[in-house]
Amino acid sequence: MTSINQNTAIEDTLKNWSDAISSKNAQSTLSYLTEDIVEFSLAPPLQYRGKDAEGIQSWFDSWTGPIGNESRELDITASDDVAFARCLVRMTGTKTTGDKADLWFRQTLGLIKQGGIWKIAHVHASVPFYMDGSFRAAIDLKP
Repeated sequence: MTSINQNTAIEDTLKNWSDAISSKNAQSTLSYLTEDIVEFSLAPPLQYRGKDAEGIQSWFDSWTGPIGNESRELDITASDDVAFARCLVRMTGTKTTGDKADLWFRQTLGLIKQGGIWKIAHVHASVPFYMDGSFRAAIDLKP
């Protein structure tokens, strides 16, 4: 398989995963992950290990309507069975509390090929913070 085809397959995996998140489909979202995934997400704790159908469904249930997640500046580096991808992601939507979300964050994904299918084995999402002593998350930044 050429790297162009590999990158296309990885892009397809990431787009389908993103679509599953946007439509709040927990089972589909989890189907793109390895069983032993490690995730450094925006929410506490510092790390998650393994698939958590109940946790992802609970998070989905805290939103009204779809969850917007626009990706920009996707860059993929891949070998035959290991890859990483990095991008900027814009998350938008409305929480059940009525609060509106509209923020950009950084995302790096580690993928491995299992049985010929690309799966996400590691997710790292982060936002920078202001170094002015406030330690406030810099969620007002835009690319």
